[in-house]
Amino acid sequence: MEFLSPSTLEEALEAKSAHPDGVPIMGGTDVMVELNFDKHRPEVLIDLARIPELAEWGPEGEYTRLGAGVPYTRIIENLQKQAPGLAKASRTVASPQIRNRGTVGGNLGGASPAGDTHPPLLATGAVIELASVRGRRTVAARDFYLSFRTTALQPDELITAILLPAPRGPQQFLKIGTRNAMVISVAGFSLSLDAENRTVGTGLGSVGPTPVRSEAAEEFLAAEFDWENASVPSEATVRRFGELVASAARPIDDQRGSADYRKHAMSVMARRALSWSVTEYRKGATRCA
Repeated sequence: MEFLSPSTLEEALEAKSAHPDGVPIMGGTDVMVELNFDKHRPEVLIDLARIPELAEWGPEGEYTRLGAGVPYTRIIENLQKQAPGLAKASRTVASPQIRNRGTVGGNLGGASPAGDTHPPLLATGAVIELASVRGRRTVAARDFYLSFRTTALQPDELITAILLPAPRGPQQFLKIGTRNAMVISVAGFSLSLDAENRTVGTGLGSVGPTPVRSEAAEEFLAAEFDWENASVPSEATVRRFGELVASAARPIDDQRGSADYRKHAMSVMARRALSWSVTEYRKGATRCA
């Protein structure tokens, strides 16, 4: 196995162009597991840990630019206001040691449908920045996931950043696992309310071959929610929202949970996320009154 350790992004992109099958490694929390269990033995590893640009974050226009190599711990510590949904999801990732090393870029690159950060990226309308020697381009998170562990990333491209829209309302993330820590998600859900545009975003994880949205639930809640007065939705509205979210799930039975359980859990999480969001939204409306 050849190990490349570029010190600049330009060098890294040249290496990826020369070795399209080369595997990028930053935190290594997924790649090293695959190597240790001999599940994957790439001919070339491209170490990205020495590239400063990938470990930086800051404002960029109407977005917060999050370098693909920023570890979860930094997101939790520094981006709770700029990306509350993503920060909540980051808290649920594995152990402190993994959170100190793992990155959103790695989650995107691996594209496991159980990845914890996918639902909030979908729900909030995040944008993925991809780069190659040919130039840079952006892909909306909602267009990034193509099929099981397959994304819009081309063989010669690297994920360089995630562009996070400024929050315009409550953002939630919920996850169900077989225990409280160090667990792969059985089901995950994220909800985002945009009070400025009066739109709703959802993200569902671990209930299909890719992370998905529930557009029907988004449209339903956007039409039913009392954006002006922040009144509590009726029980029928909350129940119907949960049903629509669950209907977007396409889960399977596996060792972590049955398909029926995942659908039920998704409905429960959707209702719970809506309840929390309404409470948070009402507090904001009261302060502005």
